[in-house]
Amino acid sequence: MATEKRNLVIVESPSKAKTINKFLGKDYKVAASVGHIIDLPKSKFGVNIEDGFKPQYIKIRGKEKIIKMLKEEAKKADKVFLATDPDREGEAIAYHIATILDKDDSQVKRIEFNEITKSAVAQAIEKPRSIDMARVYSQQARRVLDRIVGYQVSPVLWKTVYRGLSAGRVQSVALKLVCEREQAIRAFVPEEFWTIAIDVKGEPPQSFKAKLTKIRDAASNIFKKAKIDNEQDARKHEQEIRGADLSITSLELKEVKKQPSPPFITSTLQQAAARVLRMSTSRIMQIAQQLYEGVEIPGKGSVGLITYMRTDSTRISNEALNSARDMISQQFGGQFLPEKARVFKSKKSAQDAHEAIRPTYLSADFHPDALQQSLSGPQFKLYALIWKRFVASQMKAAVFDKTTVEITGGDYRFQAVGETLKFEGYLKVYGMDLENGADEESENVAIPAGLQQGEKLILLDLENKQNFTKPPARYTESTLVRELDKLGIGRPSTYAQIISTIINRKYVEKQQYKLHATELGETVNKILTTHFPDLFDVGFTARMETDLDKVAENSADYTEVMKEFYQPFQEALEKANSRRDEIKSDLLEEAGENCDVCGKPMVIRWGRNGRFMACSGYPECKNTKPLEEPEAPVESDEKCEKCGSPMVIKIGRYGKFLACSNYPECKNTRPIPLGIKCPREGCDGDVVERKSRRGRTFYGCSRYPKCDFVDWNKPVNEPCPACGNSYMLEKYTKARGQHRQCPECKHIISLEANTA
Repeated sequence: MATEKRNLVIVESPSKAKTINKFLGKDYKVAASVGHIIDLPKSKFGVNIEDGFKPQYIKIRGKEKIIKMLKEEAKKADKVFLATDPDREGEAIAYHIATILDKDDSQVKRIEFNEITKSAVAQAIEKPRSIDMARVYSQQARRVLDRIVGYQVSPVLWKTVYRGLSAGRVQSVALKLVCEREQAIRAFVPEEFWTIAIDVKGEPPQSFKAKLTKIRDAASNIFKKAKIDNEQDARKHEQEIRGADLSITSLELKEVKKQPSPPFITSTLQQAAARVLRMSTSRIMQIAQQLYEGVEIPGKGSVGLITYMRTDSTRISNEALNSARDMISQQFGGQFLPEKARVFKSKKSAQDAHEAIRPTYLSADFHPDALQQSLSGPQFKLYALIWKRFVASQMKAAVFDKTTVEITGGDYRFQAVGETLKFEGYLKVYGMDLENGADEESENVAIPAGLQQGEKLILLDLENKQNFTKPPARYTESTLVRELDKLGIGRPSTYAQIISTIINRKYVEKQQYKLHATELGETVNKILTTHFPDLFDVGFTARMETDLDKVAENSADYTEVMKEFYQPFQEALEKANSRRDEIKSDLLEEAGENCDVCGKPMVIRWGRNGRFMACSGYPECKNTKPLEEPEAPVESDEKCEKCGSPMVIKIGRYGKFLACSNYPECKNTRPIPLGIKCPREGCDGDVVERKSRRGRTFYGCSRYPKCDFVDWNKPVNEPCPACGNSYMLEKYTKARGQHRQCPECKHIISLEANTA
């Protein structure tokens, strides 16, 4: 009897292979391609424009062993199942793998699943299909478009700014949004306005606050929206209010319902996790990938904990809905369960074959609290957020009693609005801190019960406050994702890469979670938007996304879409190249001094390390100078532990550090201590400031690696007044501002209280 050959299942990642392998029997072998196996070449253009924009794919260097292994395993198998990720990129990877296997098409099938569970994998294998070439061509179009823009526009930046800069079809539009916001902030002129609030009391003993909302217009005798532009008017209104008789002219009590949000899709997950968990979008997607592919759970092996995280559909399978409803009924009670399962509407462009992001299992064993010890801190936080959002989406609405009080005094009307929670509903799981963000400040007023319409009120206090209009807020990663999604720029699965690219290229930098355009970023944006206005137009980029969707739906032809893009692009490129010298001269600025070698004026140019002064007589005179002279080293009280010489404070690319004054004979350097001894028991090291590989500041022991003390928050040499711990941590949140917190008992003191 002949030995039955095994079936081969090919996935992208080894961790995904490990998770799937335990679901399949001995007749299946699971192998991983470790991502793409072929791609466009790095060293040349790699697109044949004349031959229908045909990509010239090559095998990725370093993948030879993997390709050989896949071919050998495929030879042994009767059938090959390509189980790459269930999106367009996964479809393209499946196609590329199929092209290198020496197998008949009838023996190679495509399968896909949105969650890595035994039932999902089994169902997928029972329903294999052919590779969807429309989706392959859609992904190919995106890849080729990005290559054309990157390879043909980037040299314009090299020849006008400096070599090594890059332009991207979508990343440059994201940069444009950040730069436009920066320009709007600079152009903003604050306007003065005044607000008046009163503290009043009626029959109930508790007082409450109300804001001035309307003032009677003398000409029309109609109450209009309050608008107070200056202090003189504000004082006049204050005097009149203080002399007016105040009474309640309207008292409205009504019940309001707040409905839960849909389960996460890629864009909303990135927005919520970036806002609530303070994670970068790239970190969010990295952790979500781990949760999807499988995490080691004691006693269970590798388990995929969430469904596929690259999705724009809010659809939920009937099986998952039933599981959620059963769990809600059992854990929270029937009063929290709607009569029918909630169905959320997806965007028109959504690939509805996918599901929303949700937990794969809802049993007690997979509750976030039950898995906390098995997950890393970031994994637990993200998994808990996904779990709560999904469960909450299938719960009843939260119910509030809303009280609106309107107060009239002479020509003035005030309003106070208060809400009290009547029924938690979905907020039982997904609290208001997750709904709005932990740092959101509430304006909810505590309105006392027992007030009556027509009731006279006593004025206890009046606040007359000067304000100024604020400029538009800078984007955070969360709000930039929201804007890209709203405008239809790129795909949600690419947002993390888009943002990390403009940060890594130093076009944008993060400060206190806000995205600031750098001088280099604004220079690049100016060139691109001036000389390629259509290519980097928001509307044009969004229309290109629609065209790529049409290719995936087989309602548009790949070659025709590429031709429609390329002709106007080529014309803009030729025009920009012909004006290269003009672009370069536009960037030059007079330095305001003459060359100390030849006497000609110095100009400011761009280089890899930023801007510098160069002689305008180049290339005859090649004199250059730093734009700003570096600060002279400052002496410190520290001694070099290697040679005994005094240490000096110098400034490097990562900030200040201590260096031996006997350089270059002694090249010893070390971080500057904060004046705090390491809190780890038995350690005599000092706490010093360090930089991570990603450039983020953290604080650790000077005796590392012997001592592994580390904290992202700055330690302060101040004992905790509550528990006596030897130091506090300096923190900042929007809600509390600057404050200090004890790492042991979590006691908090405000900066003002600490300073006083």
